[in-house]
Amino acid sequence: MQESSPLVQVEQVYKVYGDGTARSRSVAATPFAVHALDNVSLTIAKGEFVAICGPSGSGKSTLLNLIGTLDKPTNGRVLINGVDVSTLKGNALADFRRNTIGFIFQLFNLVPSLTALENVMLPLIPYRRKAGFNVPERARELLAGLGLENRLNHLPGQLSGGEQQRVAIARALLNRPQLILADEPTGNLDSQNGSEILALLQRLNQEQGVTLALITHDPGIAAQANRVVQLQDGRLPDVEV
Repeated sequence: MQESSPLVQVEQVYKVYGDGTARSRSVAATPFAVHALDNVSLTIAKGEFVAICGPSGSGKSTLLNLIGTLDKPTNGRVLINGVDVSTLKGNALADFRRNTIGFIFQLFNLVPSLTALENVMLPLIPYRRKAGFNVPERARELLAGLGLENRLNHLPGQLSGGEQQRVAIARALLNRPQLILADEPTGNLDSQNGSEILALLQRLNQEQGVTLALITHDPGIAAQANRVVQLQDGRLPDVEV
């Protein structure tokens, strides 16, 4: 792919749970300290599709949470569009996250008592007047584009796993985010639905230029990415795939 400016910059990031004073594995750790990330640096270009791989406990979800502003590094910094997100707090952080990042999870995280349409609109219901677009109309368009135009008023329990994940993807796209973070988005799906969801994410990346960072254990899914980064014991190797 052509060179593009960076959207995400992870710079010498350490994440230690249980003892915020330890900087790296070379520092003596208390029995309660867990070094989830150790001096990780990573740049993701605008429009890139990056697969993040590694065994369980290697730090994949921790890295995704830091990029997604759901957690803060112990040391180092994470920049998105040049903004050091660790400096943002309260409403400023929530606004930045809502306007910049979309999340897709393995477990869908749909509200059982809300329809597909209501689940998609949910993140922006308190901000409809500030959205700059018609939220219900945008939600309907997204669901229709994902083949769910006849499922708008169905509850999650009335949808298949693949349909529920499409609702979750529509929700992630509602506010036109620049960055989509997906944590094992096909993990709870059968092979056919998993392939369809992957193809959908690829189209979003290739046709709409959405930057995609995706955690996966599946080598076949990782092979579809522009680049694969392999975490091992909280570290990235010097050479990426």
